[in-house]
Amino acid sequence: MSWEEALADFDRDLRARSLAERTRRAYGVDLGQFVEWARQRGLEPGEVRHRDVRRYGAGLSGAGAAAATVARKLAAIRGLFDFLVRTERVGQNPADLVSSPKRERKLPRVLSFEQLRTLLEGIPARTPLELRDRAMLELAYACGLRCEEIVNLDLGALDFETEQLRVLGKGSKERLLPVGEPAQQALRRYTERGRQVLAAERREPALFLSKGGRRLSSSDVTRRLGLWVREMALAGGVSPHSLRHSFATHLLEGGADLRTIQELLGHSSISTTQIYTRVDAARLRDTYAATHPRA
Repeated sequence: MSWEEALADFDRDLRARSLAERTRRAYGVDLGQFVEWARQRGLEPGEVRHRDVRRYGAGLSGAGAAAATVARKLAAIRGLFDFLVRTERVGQNPADLVSSPKRERKLPRVLSFEQLRTLLEGIPARTPLELRDRAMLELAYACGLRCEEIVNLDLGALDFETEQLRVLGKGSKERLLPVGEPAQQALRRYTERGRQVLAAERREPALFLSKGGRRLSSSDVTRRLGLWVREMALAGGVSPHSLRHSFATHLLEGGADLRTIQELLGHSSISTTQIYTRVDAARLRDTYAATHPRA
């Protein structure tokens, strides 16, 4: 079995499992680098042993790669060989015996409610693009959406009667999310006064459209958010994911339980959601240090 055959079959398997395009591309890049390394050492897929994978990971660390980068690349290798074992191309996974470096868990950037109000209410509603941006960012915060989920929304995703949004998340898992009144109002203004101007003659099903009437990309969302963050003179480092983090953190602060937040965010594992307890604990420590007389 050649590397080309192994990678092609693995990619088909990822497609069949409905992995996002960006995730598949990331796997391709990481595995391509490993394959090049293996070929330089004359190794075919069936000849790779755990010591080879360990040596590869050590080389990445020695070259200055971050722990998260090394862990991601090892996860890609582990995924490939899991597939090869499952399809009986190789007898065992050589990456199973290689531990990933511990990654530093960085607390996500969270905006305060006042900062979010400044950002969202500061976006005027005069032009089609302003109407779109206000509706898009209001909805992102109201529902805790991933950036890819925002751009993949179609016009019929929001049901104004039931006040729910239908979202297709990771792994093509669908979830229904409640939508708050401010987001609904912003979406009504956008769909009634802004979207039809942007759509022009195109029959584009996307909810959020570019100036040329096409579906937005994730980079478009990031760029427009950055523009408004600068306009409102907020601190930097705010990304679309910051709105999602803020959504979850504010729910936790308001008394929502982790299981509910997990379901709203579309996390497959509660352990992923638990990072927000760390965010809340960090906030409490900061408040204590700033206000207690004997802190």
